[in-house]
Amino acid sequence: MYYATIKPTDVANGPGVRVSLFVSGCTHYCKGCFNAEAWDFHYGREFTKDTLDQIISYLDHSYIAGLSLLGGEPMHPENQKGILPLVEEVRRRFPDKTIWCYTGYDFEADILGDMAHRIPETSRILDSLNVLVDGKFVEEKKDLKLRFKGSSNQRIIKVPESLALSEVILWE
Repeated sequence: MYYATIKPTDVANGPGVRVSLFVSGCTHYCKGCFNAEAWDFHYGREFTKDTLDQIISYLDHSYIAGLSLLGGEPMHPENQKGILPLVEEVRRRFPDKTIWCYTGYDFEADILGDMAHRIPETSRILDSLNVLVDGKFVEEKKDLKLRFKGSSNQRIIKVPESLALSEVILWE
């Protein structure tokens, strides 16, 4: 897995001050994407053990609320093998910090209905997430007043609650 950038302090992609990892590689090709250069799966730098350790060190401050994963596409099958060790380590080391993941995939149809059945990492990643922001960015539905999402079709989903109840539970 490659990544475009790491923001050690970010207030735009989830509540509180967060560490944000922007992975590389996306096949959604959303019109108006703010990070189109990260569509290339080899854009930026290779994600290594040193990268993981750097993210852990950024998270190791009381003022950091959690980790946000963006892209590119963190849930693309090619990126899940790199995302899994990161989210499991964050969950292990910082159980009280939240992990948010932004994806263009649909939670029910793509992630639960497809990926969870054929990609071993998917369910384990979901078990580590607190929130999943799902749905492709739709430029015609862009609204700068929306909190923590780019277009009105996207949903902010509480993952543990949704998995427990087998229905989508929205965050706020």
